[in-house]
Amino acid sequence: MMATGKCFCGAVRYTAKLENRNVSACHCGMCRQWSAGPMFAIFSSTMDIADKSSLGVYRSSEWAERVFCKKCGTPLYNYLLGKDFYEISAETLDDKSGLVLDTEIFVDDKPGYYVFANDTKKMTGAEIIADISAQMRD
Repeated sequence: MMATGKCFCGAVRYTAKLENRNVSACHCGMCRQWSAGPMFAIFSSTMDIADKSSLGVYRSSEWAERVFCKKCGTPLYNYLLGKDFYEISAETLDDKSGLVLDTEIFVDDKPGYYVFANDTKKMTGAEIIADISAQMRD
């Protein structure tokens, strides 16, 4: 299903093909620091940016980049290098209807001061890194 989204100021607008409407919450330290809380992401294999002039890119690890708006600072998505795999910030989607929080990752990094009421699949950092490593080999 096709979806559209934008940053806070509207300088960056995108179209993406969503795999589904499932949202994943990442509790890793990088995502929490980058987005001032857990990163709520929805997955896509495509990302079409209307005007790339306002995009900022930060290589946050040996296998991923974080992309944001240089004008307003909105975290837009993480990109798995060498793969068509985007973790789009769910809060940047224009239409959030039907989104379902179904997975939490890096649960072993989650601070104790918040807990979600949803019953979600939970993966540790080691489990998600093993999953990403397997994807990188494919």
